[in-house]
Amino acid sequence: MIDEVQRRPELFQTLRPLADRRGKPARFLILGSASPEIVKGVSESLAGRVGFVDLGGFHLGEVGVGTIDGLWLRGGFPRSFLAPNDAASQRWRTDFIRTFLEQDLPQLGIRTAAETLRRFWTMVAHYHGQIWNAAELARSLGTSEPTARHYLDILCGTYLARRLQPWHTNLGKRELKAPKVYLRDSGLLHSLLGIKTRSELMSHPKLGASWEGFALEQVLSLFGQDETYYWATHNGAELDLLLFRNGKAWGIEFKVGDGPQMTKSLHIALDDLKLERAWIIHPGEKRYPVHEKVEALPLRLLPSLTELK
Repeated sequence: MIDEVQRRPELFQTLRPLADRRGKPARFLILGSASPEIVKGVSESLAGRVGFVDLGGFHLGEVGVGTIDGLWLRGGFPRSFLAPNDAASQRWRTDFIRTFLEQDLPQLGIRTAAETLRRFWTMVAHYHGQIWNAAELARSLGTSEPTARHYLDILCGTYLARRLQPWHTNLGKRELKAPKVYLRDSGLLHSLLGIKTRSELMSHPKLGASWEGFALEQVLSLFGQDETYYWATHNGAELDLLLFRNGKAWGIEFKVGDGPQMTKSLHIALDDLKLERAWIIHPGEKRYPVHEKVEALPLRLLPSLTELK
């Protein structure tokens, strides 16, 4: 077992002949922060000899559905989630952000100033759940579009941000083609937005976007990230999450209200995308139909969706 392997990328060259030895089977568990440099090194040195397991933070299947409020506010990093109180959790996340920028990234060979990346990271927090617009972020940061894309690559490559790609159909409609961007950990999102308590979260302008990103990560943690997209048209129709499982298309919307109803966008998505079924994931307690193919589903019942397994 080799931990923090990103600090010694030259080890990949050593592991290759060891993995190829005949008559002396050996298995190596390689742990470390994800990064473009690490992935490149593995693909060149261990092609055909390595399998990847992407590990995120805690999810509801691990900590139980009764922890939703705490998991949403604090995020899935173990020391943040398990902290004795919200203030201690916030301190841990603040320290993590500083350590990541000032120590972890330089160890990966990234020499961009920590303060610059912090500003960009904070900007992405304010764009959380929105369509990626490199030009707009570049103007705000006072840099070029390629540089803004490079900064986003860093956050995505270290599993701190997610690009959710759009789904394109042949409907003849004008569909959005840029990805949506999320910060993957809700606790880090809240720290970057200055949200410290549940009451502050519930009154914050980014409440809906925060819930969308949190619930999205729960879905992907439980049911996998393969063949997952969002869908939207320039006419305003959209679907937060489109999944293809077992040869069928399934749709998910995320609503922070506890009594969501059927929407015009869902009607359009059902018809245009030929959805087998759709759900509206909300933080409430009641499960009920809103359409013959659409159901309002509390997040705590998410693990029960056998259709997506």
